Amino acid sequence: MKKILFLLLTGFTFSAAQSQEITDAMRYAQDNLNGTARFRAMGGAFGALGGDLSSLNINPAGSAVFSNNQIAVTLSSYNTKNNSNYFGTTNTEKDNSFDLNQAGGVFVFKNGNSNSNWKKFSLAVNYDNINNYNNSLFSSGTNPTNSVDSYFLSYADGIPLSELRDSSYRNLDNGAQQGYLGYQGYIINPVDPNNNNNTQYTTNVPAGGNYYQENTVLTNGYNGKLSFNAATSFKDILYIGLNLNSHFTDYRQSTSFYEDNSAPLTTNYTVTRLRFDNELYTYGTGFSFQLGAIAKVTDEIRLGLAYESSTWYHLSDEFSQKLVAVSSAANQTDTNDVVDPQVTNLYNPYKLQTPSKLTGSFAYVFGKSGLISIDYAMKDYSNTKFKPENDSYFSDVNSYMNSVLDKTNEVRVGAEYKIEKLSLRAGYRYEQSPYKNKTTVGDLTGYSGGLGYNFGSTKVDLAYSTAERNSHQAFFNQGFTDGANIKTSNNNISLTLLFEL
Repeated sequence: MKKILFLLLTGFTFSAAQSQEITDAMRYAQDNLNGTARFRAMGGAFGALGGDLSSLNINPAGSAVFSNNQIAVTLSSYNTKNNSNYFGTTNTEKDNSFDLNQAGGVFVFKNGNSNSNWKKFSLAVNYDNINNYNNSLFSSGTNPTNSVDSYFLSYADGIPLSELRDSSYRNLDNGAQQGYLGYQGYIINPVDPNNNNNTQYTTNVPAGGNYYQENTVLTNGYNGKLSFNAATSFKDILYIGLNLNSHFTDYRQSTSFYEDNSAPLTTNYTVTRLRFDNELYTYGTGFSFQLGAIAKVTDEIRLGLAYESSTWYHLSDEFSQKLVAVSSAANQTDTNDVVDPQVTNLYNPYKLQTPSKLTGSFAYVFGKSGLISIDYAMKDYSNTKFKPENDSYFSDVNSYMNSVLDKTNEVRVGAEYKIEKLSLRAGYRYEQSPYKNKTTVGDLTGYSGGLGYNFGSTKVDLAYSTAERNSHQAFFNQGFTDGANIKTSNNNISLTLLFEL
């Protein structure tokens, strides 16, 4: 037992320092369009319609539109393709996964008092995987000017040599740890190696450019949302609803950066190649609520209005690193410098507040033959915040997010046409970039289609959806910030089984 405890203590270190970045915040602030096959086929434009379990994610009043009790289960195939371009070199990486992404039920209680204006009351529980994080990305190319040495130099400069030489990795904060790795891997050298108070460093990577570099990013996990819903109908012309949402997330990211150079060897050892690995594990829970209303203006026209609160997350991070560098000199044997602390940093739990969203909706129903629906949503990503806000690190990150993130508009359009028991569906989705520069993450455009068949008490729906978005992924957050241009295509197939009770 003592041996096990010793291994645990030596393998983990608790750190009060933080390492969260804007990319971590955006991972949870942005939602994908997931849900039932009917919902996805119609582009998620259900704010004024209701009558679908995933429509509760847009407008909680939608459960009161149901006429009967219903249970739905959805299976989805996720297919992601990333095309990267790094200094003219292109690569393609694909990832496929299969998941139960939706399950839920709604129960409708009709008022037996025919004189009452409140016609029915509904309760619903629904689970949606609002983000599937399974993805893989590979970028490679020859950088004409910059090496990853700039990353380690940016952290090491200003730190006394005694800390990087004599301290243990586990006793340093996140920034000093990066400098430590660079120094111990002989990627950087002190300007004055005989001065323990030296705070300036120089590179051990040869100048001249033409650094061949590779960056691999593998992610997996989910961000689930469990909604507890209640709604009611007034005269069957006004529907009002409430959602209380429980969120839970599990995310793992593995990155591996490789660099080599073919600079002429000298009598002094210089770095010829290296590999830098990072492992991140984030997990936690959150809470949000939603309010909504749907008005049946005429037999044909429906209007909807819904508010989705911020999601208040409580998250924890675990982080580990490893660096391997090879140095060479003319007529000398190569040296391998392996810096593997075998330490997992356990950071203090922290809070993340994502922005709220307001959605207005319009639908026109053509009797029993079909419908057209439009949703318009607004969201201000600059309101994204890490907490506690009085933490100096979080305060700086929040100020940065406020300066680079922007308000966004989203438009979703859906249509459905019925031919007896067969339903044909189509959808369109456009979402603006959350970044002011429009390049870090670009606009999203998506199209969808599908069909459904009504067997009576059982219904089967099938949907295909595709969406594209461009982005620029910097390999590191400071010092060395070069990165690849990415074009991401998501192609998904969903199958839903519905049972009316």
